[in-house]
Amino acid sequence: MSATSRTAEIRRLAASDEPAAAAALAALFADLFDLSAEGVAINRDQYSLNSLNGFFSAGGADYFFKFHQEDGEEAMTGEYYRADILARAGLPVDMPVFVSNLPGEQVLVYRRRADPRFSDVLRALDIAALDGRRDTAGESDAVAAERGLDADVARVYLDSLHPISVAEAAAEPIHRLFHDRLVDMPGRRFPGGRLAGFYLGKTVRLPGVELAWEDFASWRLVINGRAYRRTIGDLFAAAGARLRPDRLAAAGGVVAHGDAHNANVWYGRGAGGPALSFYDPAFAGAHVPALLAEVKATFHNVFAHPLWLYDPTEATRRFTASARLGDGVLAIDTDWSLTPARRALLAAKAELVWKPLIVALAARGLLPDDWREVIRLALFLCPTLVMNLRAGATTHTETSSAIAFAVAVMVGSEPEDGADELTAFLDAITPR
Repeated sequence: MSATSRTAEIRRLAASDEPAAAAALAALFADLFDLSAEGVAINRDQYSLNSLNGFFSAGGADYFFKFHQEDGEEAMTGEYYRADILARAGLPVDMPVFVSNLPGEQVLVYRRRADPRFSDVLRALDIAALDGRRDTAGESDAVAAERGLDADVARVYLDSLHPISVAEAAAEPIHRLFHDRLVDMPGRRFPGGRLAGFYLGKTVRLPGVELAWEDFASWRLVINGRAYRRTIGDLFAAAGARLRPDRLAAAGGVVAHGDAHNANVWYGRGAGGPALSFYDPAFAGAHVPALLAEVKATFHNVFAHPLWLYDPTEATRRFTASARLGDGVLAIDTDWSLTPARRALLAAKAELVWKPLIVALAARGLLPDDWREVIRLALFLCPTLVMNLRAGATTHTETSSAIAFAVAVMVGSEPEDGADELTAFLDAITPR
């Protein structure tokens, strides 16, 4: 263990020895911020797939801490936690009171707030809808809050859109969420990274089907009766080639949070009604490749729900999935679908953020011919590399794994014919 990888060690301890992790966190806060932390408590949080958060007190004040820890972070390029970039651009962002940018010791500490995270608000709305007791007033408030934030984000994207160099694009830490998870460093050797660690040489178990990864990745998929053009292996190979940082500079850059999934968003209420604000800008930047900027927020706030990515056990209780091999395809059928609230969030993203951005890119000669493919490939990497989707590897069951791979292919590949949810979204944002 490198001496600079203290956050990785704390995350490891938190999985099996919480008192030891709490003690290590107290020592970290003392070393980094000269704080005498008391009552350190780690938040058991289904949304913290690559991060850790919790609470402590020091000097009579209550604090909330969070850190994002990537594989091999101590060798990373780019700088984490640049909330000041977002604040200067006029985005609503909760500013931390203490910040460490040291590789392997990158931590944010905030004043503790009573506001819920937007992810928790939306989960409650999803559960209500699934239970047949839909909260339409709550959904209306949530969508209004989303639309307010989306309008702010779009304004910043359009105001900040500018040509960027390959070096500027490559220096942005957002690639840690995409291409860097496909490769081994140094040298970006493909396949590697999480792709190799999660999947290569492993076994995939779906309801009624068990396949070696290499076989699974080569089968064409039919999802709920609709055939898709690309296999999972094709999608990973295409992402490895097209999402290289040096190939994303041509579409320009923007000021962006980069990782604005709703567990990084506070849901506050003021005199004007519900309003959202960002925190944990681990991947914020001033030159974020424009076609990546809103991808994580789009996938993780819409298609990762209801339940299947963050709560596979509950998803397995509520949904069904089946798989079968035959006629040269792997067929997956499932009754999982987006809830009304998630569809409304997707419509807001399309109308207020994505379409204005794509139109602006086209008007400035920055929109590549294959922009739809770039978005699809980045969306595909969101679930497949944020956690291991194979049943039994982490918390996924055979049912939730089938849903996961079905959703990943649906967002990543064009269907053979007709339109699905993602095709309709892309059509809605295409310049006319």
